[in-house]
Amino acid sequence: MRGSRHFLSQRLTALALIPLVIWFCFFLAKLPGANYADIVAWLQLPRNAILFALTLMLGLYHGELGVQVVIEDYISPGRFQRFLLASLKFLRVFLIMLGLFFLFRVMQVQPS
Repeated sequence: MRGSRHFLSQRLTALALIPLVIWFCFFLAKLPGANYADIVAWLQLPRNAILFALTLMLGLYHGELGVQVVIEDYISPGRFQRFLLASLKFLRVFLIMLGLFFLFRVMQVQPS
């Protein structure tokens, strides 16, 4: 990725994550008194599901951008660096797909 695009992407995802992480922290603060049914009901609300999915996707993308910088700075260019960068992208996509899969599964749980 070009340097200026990478820099801008990192800053924009960080700005977008500020309100999302604050929202998520409020959710986590309510967890100690919540049971499984409460959490499922909370995640089944469309607004919460969308915000949770955005937090997941942007957080993993932002993390990938940060680790990419470390790999590019400390691993000499070559096959191993390309392998690590490709693995990093695969890991991000896999974790997003896994997270969204489980979010959709939770959203389909019938209230008891």
